[in-house]
Amino acid sequence: MSPPQVIDAIPKATAEPWTNKENQASTPAPQAVAEPKIDFNGNYTFAPIKEWEVSRAMSKRYFKDMYERAVSDVVIVGAGSAGLSCAYRLATECPHLKITIIEASVAPGGGCWLGGQLLSAMIVRKPTDQFLTEVGVPFEDEGNYVVVKHAALFTSTILSKVLSLDNVKMFNATAVEDLIVKQDSTGKQRIAGVVTNWTLVSLNHDTQSCSMDPNTITAPVIISFTGHDGPMGAFCAKRIVKSGLVEQLGDMRCLDMGRAEPAIVNRTREVYPGLIVGGMELSELDGANRMGPCFSAMLASGEKAAWTAIDIINNSKIVDGEIVA
Repeated sequence: MSPPQVIDAIPKATAEPWTNKENQASTPAPQAVAEPKIDFNGNYTFAPIKEWEVSRAMSKRYFKDMYERAVSDVVIVGAGSAGLSCAYRLATECPHLKITIIEASVAPGGGCWLGGQLLSAMIVRKPTDQFLTEVGVPFEDEGNYVVVKHAALFTSTILSKVLSLDNVKMFNATAVEDLIVKQDSTGKQRIAGVVTNWTLVSLNHDTQSCSMDPNTITAPVIISFTGHDGPMGAFCAKRIVKSGLVEQLGDMRCLDMGRAEPAIVNRTREVYPGLIVGGMELSELDGANRMGPCFSAMLASGEKAAWTAIDIINNSKIVDGEIVA
């Protein structure tokens, strides 16, 4: 008896359609593309675009930024009113510095989209009104203080100014999960960068069976404005206490605008080598009073932190994002 004949169960044309000319679709003839035109009478026409072009345009720029900012000159953690004020002052005074902002929320601005108790107006005590004038935010002068008609006017204005600067990059929806701590040239410990992850990943570590490892950014100066205590608030202050670099948190005291605002501005400083803390996060570290719905100290603390960072950088020898002398 002859052996059974082997039959190919899958026709070759089906298994390898790219080799079968009969199954290849003919290339359609190019069609005329309408010119882009603004016409709100029913004939508004856009320039053509492919889905992959959109994907590549976003991915190319985002990952180029990640690559370039893996070594930064200054990392600002938190893009609220203090963080944005700091970024503005730093970037305008030192256009040669690479300023990288990390913001955990999708929307930057922190609590500065509204005033107190979800009301609209933003109160700023003098002399911080001079910063508003420089940034280009209009206000009403009430004598000892000024009133911006809506806090969002300040936030949107300074946000647009900061992001338009060539030396500033922001990664929002990105959380700082830890700090990089290394020994410096003298053998002392120093904050040398931040450990980052996408915020959605940070919020879901406990829901996954595998470790979702983070990324890092190296920088000689880290400036933290993560606000008062909360799920991601006062992060750097709490981390340096938990890791034993600082003994304990002072815990924020009750509200007193008169004491709180000058204390926050005047105490904004390098709290540990490589780490500057300001804004409401500093009130948690130092045990300062809260100031409530008055934003003067937030703006001025941001500026003070910027000048502090500039002083550190100007008096340091930096190689590949690390202070070596």
